[in-house]
Amino acid sequence: MKNIVKVLMLTSTICASLSINVQAKEEQLDKVAAIVNSGVVLESEVQDLLTNIKTQAEKNNQSLPSDKALRTQVMDKLVNNSLIMQIGERMGIQVSDAQLDQTITNMAQENKLTLEQFRQAIISEGEDYEKYRENVRVELVSGEVRRNSVRRRIYVSPQEVTNLLDLMKAQTTNDIEYNLGHILIEFPSDPTQADITASKKRADKVIELLNNGSNFKKIAIASSGGANALEGGDLGWKNINEMPTLFSELIAGKDKGIVVGPIRTGLGFSIVKVLDIRGRQIVEVEEVKSSHILVKPSIILSEAKAEAQLQEMLDKINAGDANFADLAKEFSEGPTSVRGGDLGWADPTSYDPAFTEALASMKVGEYHKPFRSSFGWHIIQLNDRRMVDATSQMNQNRAYQILHNRKFGVESARWIKETRDEAYIEVFEQDK
Repeated sequence: MKNIVKVLMLTSTICASLSINVQAKEEQLDKVAAIVNSGVVLESEVQDLLTNIKTQAEKNNQSLPSDKALRTQVMDKLVNNSLIMQIGERMGIQVSDAQLDQTITNMAQENKLTLEQFRQAIISEGEDYEKYRENVRVELVSGEVRRNSVRRRIYVSPQEVTNLLDLMKAQTTNDIEYNLGHILIEFPSDPTQADITASKKRADKVIELLNNGSNFKKIAIASSGGANALEGGDLGWKNINEMPTLFSELIAGKDKGIVVGPIRTGLGFSIVKVLDIRGRQIVEVEEVKSSHILVKPSIILSEAKAEAQLQEMLDKINAGDANFADLAKEFSEGPTSVRGGDLGWADPTSYDPAFTEALASMKVGEYHKPFRSSFGWHIIQLNDRRMVDATSQMNQNRAYQILHNRKFGVESARWIKETRDEAYIEVFEQDK
């Protein structure tokens, strides 16, 4: 009996010891790295993002700053994500699984892969596909929150659009695009003159390092307070009009590799490098000229009867017993009926998704079998396709978008800074 008791006590001790060890490991793996208002950033999230960045950097042969500097940038991004997701929750912004699946499917198609091939490609790069999927959801919600929060702070007047159009017509350098890198040496909240002076010294030191050949992307990742820090400060390709005015005045006519700054803004001192230069690529878009006949189901006309009615019309057209335009004038619903269903020239992506998909599968002169869109049942006649120069067709829209994007970038940075200033954020020191 005593031996049995001893065995039971020993077993109990071992189990307790194992339980303590398991709990210790769980705490070590998933401890809280930061508190952000009512939310938290977990250490596992930090490690996942750090691993992902290091993997991508190794793949692209890109050097990185110290682990401490990189962790600081990663923490900033995850804190921002937490704040934005909390705002999104209050706004009621959600991305359903169906929307998420469609977005990832589109991403796969852009890479000329099936969804399964895309999933395998993510896994082969060492990423957890489910985590990747949820990160895409976060980015979608984040983008919607930013747009909703920032766009009401932006106003582009008709006069601004007119002025920019006149400037674009007058400029001879409008066809030149610059690939810019940006480093922002941020001011703290409510900066004193001493803070501004200290930031200026840091900016001057960064410029000195860059002029002596230091890696721009590495310094941007380590030091920049800009939104593109973890992308090495890359702002992408922009012409003079698409840049913030303070940048364009200093960049115009400069050669590849030039570093300009420090440029004082309301957020801090900006440093800009011309990473590359190219001539503007002519952007062409496809337009289609089509006609349609629309029949809307109702209490009297069922879905099946609407489809059958259109199929009967199509059979008559194919047999040469009826004319498409005449049938459209007689039976089609909607404003195009008086024009024989003529929709004119248009960008096919501007239509209902089902309509766009149908047009994409058609050849000029073909008719499409009856299909359902959000408006009702259609048959389509594709009359022609053409490629048009988007730069000449959409100048006014483009001028507005340039001005909007220019202001959006500045206001987005101000908005996230104000959001952080008003939030409770506590970042815990990493264990040594």
